[in-house]
Amino acid sequence: MAKPRRSGPPAAAPTGDERTVELTRRLAALLGELSLSEVEVESGDIRVRVQRVVALAPATPAAAADERPLVADTVSPALVTVEAPMVGTFYRASSPTADPYVQEGDVVKEGQVLCIIEAMKLMNEIESKVGGRIARILVENGHAVEYGQPLFLIDPQP
Repeated sequence: MAKPRRSGPPAAAPTGDERTVELTRRLAALLGELSLSEVEVESGDIRVRVQRVVALAPATPAAAADERPLVADTVSPALVTVEAPMVGTFYRASSPTADPYVQEGDVVKEGQVLCIIEAMKLMNEIESKVGGRIARILVENGHAVEYGQPLFLIDPQP
């Protein structure tokens, strides 16, 4: 017996948001299938990064790392990423009682200090490579960072 045909208008082409959601789903499936911890794809004006988030379980002998749901991050290609130039500990201020160097939404100049990374007891000031507005701060104060890890997203000003 033949399947009945649907009548009516053909399905509309997916919108940009629908394309991003579908791409994110496919990348998440790929992460699990290939046992990857992170994958990033850039296509046209869309950049999608999907990471597997691992939370440590309580310190019991039988407990192991517990995998949490995947986190997706969509970033505009117009934003400039400031990355960690070294492995160390990320600090937003010069001391625990001082105000942070920058907040989200602050306007910064090229060469302005954004944060400090402590590496081997040395405090290394990390400077902005462009002038613009801080769009996002991607690392929590006091957390460890890896070489090349994104720290800030800056929207460059025209």
